[in-house]
Amino acid sequence: MFELFKTYFFMLLASLGNTLLLALFALLFAMLIGLFFALLNVSRNKVLNIVGTVYVDAIRGVPLIVLAFFIYFGVPQGMKMIFGDFRLPALQAGTIALAMNCGAYMAEIFRAGIESIDKGQMEAARSLGLPYGTSMRRVILPQAFKVMIPSIINQFIITLKDTSILSVIGYPELTNTGRTIAGNTFRSLETWAIVGILYMIVIVSLSRAAKALERRIKINEK
Repeated sequence: MFELFKTYFFMLLASLGNTLLLALFALLFAMLIGLFFALLNVSRNKVLNIVGTVYVDAIRGVPLIVLAFFIYFGVPQGMKMIFGDFRLPALQAGTIALAMNCGAYMAEIFRAGIESIDKGQMEAARSLGLPYGTSMRRVILPQAFKVMIPSIINQFIITLKDTSILSVIGYPELTNTGRTIAGNTFRSLETWAIVGILYMIVIVSLSRAAKALERRIKINEK
């Protein structure tokens, strides 16, 4: 197994980098999506509540692989009818699919974080003359974000694992590379053991970081 790892070391390292890059891009966009729909969900406007709820329920109800196929194959086909030749690279399609999927879960994380802050703080900020948006941005969200950090890291771990699904659209992430190596060498047992260990090292490290942050937050709150 060590010999196989040594032979394909740089290939595996590059694919691991692609995996982390895809997960990071997806998480950044997912946080923006999640924050937007979380604010709709906590709004007093019922129409905005419905819009936020529909998005979260619709995206969470669709398997990620179906969403990836729709964006990578379906969207370009639809765009060709309007703009002619249109292609969507695997990285962009994968980022969009992961961001939409992760964004639906991030919306619930943000919503729970916002609602965990005492309502009296919003009322106090409004009584001081601050607009709703300013009160949310300067008073509620900074406190909620501290509560949400461990959950955001956990969601990043989930998103990192979900990148393996995007091997079906040809993005050169770790699972796709493992499949290529196994096909070339006919050493599936060793190849997938190496891929699994690489995933485990990254994910366990992130999990430890999440627990350490959670402990620090609890200590600071005391």
